[in-house]
Amino acid sequence: MVKLRAGVIGVGHLGQHHARLYASLPDSTLVGVMDQDQGRASVIAQKHGAQVFSDLPDFLKQVEVVSIAVPTSSHYSVTKACLEAGKHVLVEKPIAVLPIEARELVGLATRNRCTLQVGHSERFNPILQLMRPHIRKPVLFECYRLGTYSGRGTDVDVVLDLMIHDLDLVLSLDPGPVEDVRAVGVTVLSSTSDVSHARVQFRSGCIVNLTASRISPKAMRQWHIFQGDGCVSIDFQSRQGVIGRRSVEPGGKPTVAVEELQAGDGEPLKQQLESFLYAIRSASRPVVSGEDGVAALELAYRVLSAMEMSVYQQT
Repeated sequence: MVKLRAGVIGVGHLGQHHARLYASLPDSTLVGVMDQDQGRASVIAQKHGAQVFSDLPDFLKQVEVVSIAVPTSSHYSVTKACLEAGKHVLVEKPIAVLPIEARELVGLATRNRCTLQVGHSERFNPILQLMRPHIRKPVLFECYRLGTYSGRGTDVDVVLDLMIHDLDLVLSLDPGPVEDVRAVGVTVLSSTSDVSHARVQFRSGCIVNLTASRISPKAMRQWHIFQGDGCVSIDFQSRQGVIGRRSVEPGGKPTVAVEELQAGDGEPLKQQLESFLYAIRSASRPVVSGEDGVAALELAYRVLSAMEMSVYQQT
């Protein structure tokens, strides 16, 4: 089988790993990289035997598959150029800054018969894959995604930077149409909200409470889910899960039987790229399609709209 010729645009904190994986996966070969920092691009290219490009048209002539890991504010323009050139694209989340841009990209990919996948890599976290079958008709979600301040991703609000991970995951569980969204945000260090709390109610009656922060003293990525037959807890960092099931002994009172699970140490980004390459080869819908990226972004904007009058600037 001929390997797909891959390239990476943006080889910083995350893009460097896209490059590493394309160079090591059996279904791809890393042809070239681009970055605004030419020195950085040279280091990554030399490490993996690839070429450095400074001109996008030249780069696109040499590749079939592109990962885009540039700042969010450039997702739309770079992705559009790649799709117009007929290339298959994996763009890091969010798919774009604005929903109208995201919908345009999906339409462009469809017209040009390009595979468009969005980098919601948490979908590929082994603990979610292990726990997903145990999430049945949830009534209440408590989602926490807290990180320490790094300065990365601050070209957009924390909702688009962090909370969108959980919005995508919740939507992937098919909770149905959204009925109501309420939210509040706090601006502390950047020019947009650094902390946000949202309450999303679905027509099914399911309620999702989400807290996202990029200024917390320590990182946390946890879910607590409550449903009719018990509860499910997921720690995305430690990859540990807990299932609590309602149990009634004959003649006794109801109790909760607890089962603890530990997922493996598989690399979500590797699984994400493998799924992307498979979708290209098989001409099948990606695990996280462009349409999925649009849905998560549109819900994120409902959160932003709800919190628009509730953002407090530190004085």
